[in-house]
Amino acid sequence: MEVMAKNRPSDSAGPGQRQLRVGELIRRTLSDVLNRGDIHDPDLNRMSITVGEVRMSNDLKVATIYVLPLFGQGKEEVVGLLARNKGELRRVVSKSLTLKFAPDLRFRLDETFDRMDDTRRLFEQEDVRRDLDD
Repeated sequence: MEVMAKNRPSDSAGPGQRQLRVGELIRRTLSDVLNRGDIHDPDLNRMSITVGEVRMSNDLKVATIYVLPLFGQGKEEVVGLLARNKGELRRVVSKSLTLKFAPDLRFRLDETFDRMDDTRRLFEQEDVRRDLDD
């Protein structure tokens, strides 16, 4: 006999309220720490980094953090520097949250702005504008 889980959101339903709340708390914490330069890495502290979004796994054990350096300068470098300081950043996050487990931090480059620029350029093309006007 199979037992079905009731009222359980499917993976395609999107993140739950708790995932969103924890992700936002981590985003704010990391933004503050990076803004103040509280990490013991001069290479990281000399960069101005925007933490755009944090996506949490369903079990809250993995945080995928989307970052972008100011003006996009040092894109290639920023993810490596954050990964190099992952242990210290994870300790800071775990002190500020009351979770059973400190989430593993995974850093990714935030490409949202690049995609928005690409979309703007696409809409400026003559043939696309003509199709939209029809």
